[in-house]
Amino acid sequence: MPTRSSLPAAFTRLSSASALTLSAEQLALAAAPLAAVMILGAGATETALLQVAQTLPFLLLAIPFGLLVDRFSPRRFLLGAEMLRVLTLLCVVVLLLVDALTFPALLALGLIGAIGTVAFSVAVPATVPAVVDRERLVDANRWIELGRSTAYIAGPALGGALVSLAGASTAFIVATVVCSAAVVLLSRLALPGRPAPTQREPALRSLDEGLRFALRHELLRPMILTSMIFNIGWFLVQAVFVVHAIDRVGMTPATVGIALGISGAGGLLSAFAVRRLSDRLPLGGLMMVGPICGFLAAVILMSTLWIPSSPIVFVSFFLFGFGPVLWAISTTALRQAVTPLPLLGRVSSLMIVSTYGARPLGAGLAALVSAVVGLDWCLVAAAVVFAAQLVVALVSRLPRVQRLPDEAPQPARAAGASPAR
Repeated sequence: MPTRSSLPAAFTRLSSASALTLSAEQLALAAAPLAAVMILGAGATETALLQVAQTLPFLLLAIPFGLLVDRFSPRRFLLGAEMLRVLTLLCVVVLLLVDALTFPALLALGLIGAIGTVAFSVAVPATVPAVVDRERLVDANRWIELGRSTAYIAGPALGGALVSLAGASTAFIVATVVCSAAVVLLSRLALPGRPAPTQREPALRSLDEGLRFALRHELLRPMILTSMIFNIGWFLVQAVFVVHAIDRVGMTPATVGIALGISGAGGLLSAFAVRRLSDRLPLGGLMMVGPICGFLAAVILMSTLWIPSSPIVFVSFFLFGFGPVLWAISTTALRQAVTPLPLLGRVSSLMIVSTYGARPLGAGLAALVSAVVGLDWCLVAAAVVFAAQLVVALVSRLPRVQRLPDEAPQPARAAGASPAR
């Protein structure tokens, strides 16, 4: 097997900054509700509002940010997003240290910080193809997802531990330092320049161009639809899992935490395994592991309605963690390969909206189903939804993709579909 060359230094800085910012985000997301409850005396309504503030920008701003990434310097966009997050975290630290933090202030700063998170999330996948050769996109996205999985495991655990042992201010100080380190890395990030457009299109026309390209593309369209359906099913599960696990399966809060940790471990193992799997499977086969694992996980979890068992739950959550990371790595690489660079920010933002926008739909569906016919039917509905995402993926062209296309699509072909071999 030929030896693979090292990824470029620019990508190393970008992926390291991504891992740092995701770690800081997860640490702060864990610390914020704990601070709200322990320091400000917040209740369930307030913590729910905090969750809304931290996720609403994904729905409202991802697509406009995609347009901005395509029009302006990705480096400045990344740097500005991370500096905004540092500023909001620093404000929380100062307010905590002078004992002046209020819930409205925490809510507002959480919302502003999430704006930076959205901007960063849109810009990273749009920037990777500018610094990595096409044949290394899968490997590059493996490192991005490896950092993400590590952050999702370590961030919440560290945030909870710091709040418990050293106070909320310490947790936010650590998050600020981690974000600041990401700013330093991004400030040294060198990216190739983009040619300036001779004539700037109106914003709505530019947004429509990206939307039409993605929804007409025979590979991008099923990617978006599969991800949207997957997240509806996943949040059907998430909305009722704790109640089901404790009341029906007989799990304790500790074993519920273990299940969530196993999900993260599955994602981490997936990120490590993707290189070997990509050497043995065609790209389409690698992508299909994700929808298949999602469906199997949902069926296995549904079986605990009749066989209440913690080990069965653990197997289910391992698959819920393992499959989606393989899907994310492989589909991100394919999306980057078939999308013209001038459209990549808008197409990436559409994927983010379809993913995050589906989550409240899944949670709302769970609330409706559990209220009308009971909690058990939420798990049945989730299995049906996961079956639907598997069908959408299997009947599309995605399983037949052998490898990334050899040549980059040209901007002039944006309205059509770029073939993948």
